Amino acid sequence: MQNCSSKFKIDIKKRTYLYALKIIRTIEKLPKNQTCKVISDQLLRSATSIGANVIEAQSASSKKDFIRFLNIALKSANESKFWLGLLRDSNYLQKENADKLLSETNQISCILAKSLLTLKGK
Repeated sequence: MQNCSSKFKIDIKKRTYLYALKIIRTIEKLPKNQTCKVISDQLLRSATSIGANVIEAQSASSKKDFIRFLNIALKSANESKFWLGLLRDSNYLQKENADKLLSETNQISCILAKSLLTLKGK
């Protein structure tokens, strides 16, 4: 039987992976103009970085390293919110789709932020 910590690791790993897939699928549907290309490149980097840093954190060699990678994941999630907001507010991404992705991004951010607070003992 898994303990809470290992269940969390599997859940956040899976969730960030599925989130990255949703972002990839969304980007593929965007118009192929220069503005969308620049924004979508940035969004792709930041959104996929979340899961990649969660994976790195799970194989960290120390608590300090673990916290560092989770911090990077959180910053990437916050950056992703910015790019999604731009796509929504510039009408390149439908509001409903953008809001769903922003909601998921916010939830992932909250999970990471709470985890970091717990790890830092605050």
